[in-house]
Amino acid sequence: MKRERQNAIVDIITTQNIETQNQLLEALKLRGIKSTQATLSRDLKDLRLVKELTGVGHYRYALPGNSSRVAHSEKLAKIFRECVVSCDTAMNLVVLKTLPGLAMAASSAIDGMEIPELVGSVAGDDTVFMAMRDVKGAELFSEEIKKLF
Repeated sequence: MKRERQNAIVDIITTQNIETQNQLLEALKLRGIKSTQATLSRDLKDLRLVKELTGVGHYRYALPGNSSRVAHSEKLAKIFRECVVSCDTAMNLVVLKTLPGLAMAASSAIDGMEIPELVGSVAGDDTVFMAMRDVKGAELFSEEIKKLF
């Protein structure tokens, strides 16, 4: 029963913005899982859930370690949809062209994603240079970026 409840909790917080334990209790109830606040509190501690700030100034429960990556992915996708003009590779470098003034935002979002193949990035006003570990990593990363816009 505990495992089923905790699996449901993880599923709920990864698919919904849950801000409070009461909201989580209601979501569990909708799935036919009864719980007390004390039991839920222990589950949250066992799962090591954290509260993270959403983009609209509210907090929500999230998985540890995974939360920042998800948040950065969402931010990165938004940044790319709104400001990246082009992406190309030159050997192990990925070069992004952005609208004027937005290269630093794109670079910061990319750095925050903790991409293992990324050695580092440098941003100007409308250009970001990203050094990848090898040519193949640069090409794969460039393909992923192009899917975002």
